Amino acid sequence: MKETPLLELASVIRSKNCSPFSIALDVIFNADTVFDTVRRKNLLNRNLIASCYQIPEDYVRDVIYFKPARAVKIVLKRSVPSGTAGDSDVYGAQQHAPLLQLKLPIEEKIK
Repeated sequence: MKETPLLELASVIRSKNCSPFSIALDVIFNADTVFDTVRRKNLLNRNLIASCYQIPEDYVRDVIYFKPARAVKIVLKRSVPSGTAGDSDVYGAQQHAPLLQLKLPIEEKIK
């Protein structure tokens, strides 16, 4: 099956601080058909995200599909609390970068 870059399937890929101990990743898809396929096949899941970020699977706290917004929210445990020594991104605004390289096994047309 053809793999399509997430960048072509989503209009928004972003990250932000969720709490001092968590980062939220948001993926908002371009089309209902794409979102429905990703959700039905559970293409964005804990295992894939853990692999993408090279973190233990239990660091992926939630993967939440939200149909009204065609969105997926992923909550990751921070390795160090926000703003403490060793934190390189206090706002969590640069943590979505690994998702930009992700490809999903999907062929739906983008509308």
